[in-house]
Amino acid sequence: MTAAAAHLSAHPARPRHLAGTGALLRLALRRDRVMIPAWVVALGVAVASMGSSFEALYDTAAKRVELAGSMNANGSMRALYGPVFSDSIGGLIAWRMAGFGAVLAAVMSLLIVVRHTREEEETGRQELLSAAMVGRRAPLTAALLAALLANAVLAVLIAAGLAKSGRPAAGSLALGLAIGCTGMLFAGLAAIAAQLTESARMAKGLTGAVLGLAFALRAAGDAATADATSPLTWISPIGWSENLRPYAGERWWVLLPFAAATALTVGAAYALTARRDIGMSFLPARPGPAAAPRSLSGPFGLAWRLQRTTLLGWTLGFLCAGGIFGGIAKGAADLVGDNRQTREIFERMGGQQGLTDAFLATMLGMLGMIAAIYAAGAVLRLRGEETGERAEPVLAGAVGRIRWAAGHLSVAFAGTAVILASGGLALGLSYGVSVGDVGGHLGPVLAAALAQVPAVWTLTGLAVLVFGVLPKATTAVWAAVGGFLAIGWIGPSLKFPQWVMDLSPYGHLPKLPGAEATAAPFLWLLGLTAVFTAVGLAGFRRRDIG
Repeated sequence: MTAAAAHLSAHPARPRHLAGTGALLRLALRRDRVMIPAWVVALGVAVASMGSSFEALYDTAAKRVELAGSMNANGSMRALYGPVFSDSIGGLIAWRMAGFGAVLAAVMSLLIVVRHTREEEETGRQELLSAAMVGRRAPLTAALLAALLANAVLAVLIAAGLAKSGRPAAGSLALGLAIGCTGMLFAGLAAIAAQLTESARMAKGLTGAVLGLAFALRAAGDAATADATSPLTWISPIGWSENLRPYAGERWWVLLPFAAATALTVGAAYALTARRDIGMSFLPARPGPAAAPRSLSGPFGLAWRLQRTTLLGWTLGFLCAGGIFGGIAKGAADLVGDNRQTREIFERMGGQQGLTDAFLATMLGMLGMIAAIYAAGAVLRLRGEETGERAEPVLAGAVGRIRWAAGHLSVAFAGTAVILASGGLALGLSYGVSVGDVGGHLGPVLAAALAQVPAVWTLTGLAVLVFGVLPKATTAVWAAVGGFLAIGWIGPSLKFPQWVMDLSPYGHLPKLPGAEATAAPFLWLLGLTAVFTAVGLAGFRRRDIG
């Protein structure tokens, strides 16, 4: 009798479908020994340390009251950050980080769950493990436990850090739970997506689309009401996070929807995994034609075939986001009026031009930063093809490495321009219709959206550099994208030092529309992109595949 069999026989009460869960959990934590601590520590420290920034910026009660009043009076700012429920330092921390922290916790959770479920099946490793003493539900259970552990540690780190800095313990715990519970809910959603889709990439994309929809619903709901009571806000789990109201008379009962929704999604994932074979999915790819079309005769056609669905999803998402942001831009100047403090926040984020133009520049900057997520994923598809052993058969033929990589990179670079153009087009049309001047606003807004392309391309080139030179460190690409997103999201309102803002390629772009633009920053960013890409491709050409 093997050691594993003896261990199982010694525990007859243990369900056989959960056999091996502990070993798989330890394996998952070992594989993620860098990624999970990096996410948890970075996010936890960011939230816990934000109080000192607010204390320095708003050192009197009068300043905090003015900030809270101006934010709540502005539908555009509520759409961006949510309403302020308390003018205390703790209340401002919750206003600034409840939604943003919840989004990042959701991203962390979906990456963990998909990596240890669908990705394991896609690479064939799960089939090997299942041939041993591993229960049917053990892989899913181990993945969910890893996500639960990460979110629990994150919640404790946030609560303990805020309480240690002098914030009320109840509010600190509420904020930690709001962020951690949102992450766990999206872990359950990712588990469902892993059962429905045939690839890890599709599972991540589907869960990411749900996350984007949740953010858009929360933004639309908060723009409509100043107290987060809109039905749209309550549909969104991110809206639940802010409605827990840390430091503002905590609503502990809001944890019940989190618990119910998480239990429902996890239960659905277990039900689905019991009804399919390993490696199969409920949304399988359709069988292709007997003869391949001419478009698949080269690496460019293959890359387009592999990435076109993702590009379409991102394009539709940017169209929706641009339409929403354009619709709420009209009220930016009217709602702020002569409020100096709110005007300064807008100008730090969107430039010194007119307030409406500053708001439009802020929204377009957000779309530019989010587009980097698509670009990084499109480039790292190369690594996925490589580690999935699908690249080697292609390269064994007449296709060279650079030509194969160029197919995917063309989709990454061109796709970035396409999704930003779609977002700018929707934003310009929506705003133009709301003010009755489509012709006067569509062109400038579309041009401002495309002005974000060089910064996104710089990060795309950075991803190529890491893929070609340090392929095992591709997770660093996501860390870089997340870091630049954090700088752009919270840096202006907290007055980060200029050298920190300059670390991001977005910090060197003019604030369009409305600001003056010169060619120099665009040329520098494009030159840096070319250098990164060339070095990355040179490294890929010389290193071993796999």
